[in-house]
Amino acid sequence: MQHKKYKLDTKLIHAGIEPDPTTGAIMTPIYQTSTYVQAAPGDHKGYEYARTQNPTRNALQNALAAIENGKYGLCFGSGMAATDAVAKLLAPGDEVIVSNDLYGGTYRIFTKVFANYGIKFHFIGMEDAQNINQYINSNTKMIWIETPTNPLLNIIDIEACSIIAKKHKLILVCDNTFASPYLQNPLDLGADIVLHSATKYLGGHSDVVHGALIMNDLSLEERLRFIQNSCGAVPGPHDCWLVLRGIKTLHVRMQRHCENGKAIAEYLRAHPKVGRVLWVGFEDHPNHAIAKKQMRGFGGMISFTLKDDNIDAALHVLKNTKLFSLAESLGGVESLIGHPATMTHASIPREDRIKNGLVDSLIRLSVGIEDVDDLIEDLAHAIG
Repeated sequence: MQHKKYKLDTKLIHAGIEPDPTTGAIMTPIYQTSTYVQAAPGDHKGYEYARTQNPTRNALQNALAAIENGKYGLCFGSGMAATDAVAKLLAPGDEVIVSNDLYGGTYRIFTKVFANYGIKFHFIGMEDAQNINQYINSNTKMIWIETPTNPLLNIIDIEACSIIAKKHKLILVCDNTFASPYLQNPLDLGADIVLHSATKYLGGHSDVVHGALIMNDLSLEERLRFIQNSCGAVPGPHDCWLVLRGIKTLHVRMQRHCENGKAIAEYLRAHPKVGRVLWVGFEDHPNHAIAKKQMRGFGGMISFTLKDDNIDAALHVLKNTKLFSLAESLGGVESLIGHPATMTHASIPREDRIKNGLVDSLIRLSVGIEDVDDLIEDLAHAIG
């Protein structure tokens, strides 16, 4: 089935999916097998061992490529496994320019794992993409961005970063987890690799851990597929099936995430006890015009502080919600509340967090798809 001509909502339902040739099943089967019978040595119909290939995983990889407007998709056992695979494109002495507001797990693997192998990472502000230029030298090989960033929701101009990357023959990696393919397609804006923690919006039901990479360049795909197979951080077929199922409702879920996110952001901004509210959809949000250009909506991720800007006041809110569950992760149908300083970003040194704007009192919301009036009432009770 050709998918390029179809619009995104249709691709989310049909991309990568073909009826099972044996039974006609409309849903991709879970091929729960570790190996495949060969008619003769080397005659394996494309499948030999499940670390290398699996039909359920192949269906998901094709679906992910289609919904990100890419040619190739690769799946991994987690978002961090996907991050690890991209970092293995690098060699000792290479340098990477990284946005300074990013997921704590990404910061940790760069500084605690790959830095030990002689790879240097520059963590810089990229709200003005031209700031990248001063850090480029003959050793630079990659630019790594998140947009919107986690958890401060900074917006980075993907197209501007792409122009810089292409000029200097650098690989541009864009973590698109917060936006999802429903709101943003970085490959269309010039990114070379799109990364997802598919655990989040793609899966959408907080029941699977999964990672994905999507690209257009065949040589990049071949190198990353070699790493995928050689290092073995692949997902099981049931995990792939869960993400396939989640993708089918991404558009209807994201519509509600966006609607609820807007309502709650506006409620928090008007609340007399709330201080700063970070939500991409506000016209005075930094780089809102860029977000409006490269995104189709503004999502359900919100961060905020209280006017009583201390950690005890924040912890009071975190302990007193009922519908917003105190938990790490994001992007599920249920609403979550978190404290980045001690949870998702605890691995980042405090002075670096504070310098970048991630204060101890910051609260992060992943707004779910419940009734928005109930969610607002829950926050009203917790804030007081």
